[in-house]
Amino acid sequence: MEYVSAIVPPLFMAIGFAFLVRAIVRSQGGAQKSKEDAAAEAMAARPTAE
Repeated sequence: MEYVSAIVPPLFMAIGFAFLVRAIVRSQGGAQKSKEDAAAEAMAARPTAE
């Protein structure tokens, strides 16, 4: 039964990672995409303080 206790944690981590990737992919785009893109462009375009 040691093999069961050895495989369970990585299995749960893999399942959790799959759900995380799915959530990230699903959150891309949508109605707020243009607003998010504009905010990202504004942050990228502003000069850095040195």
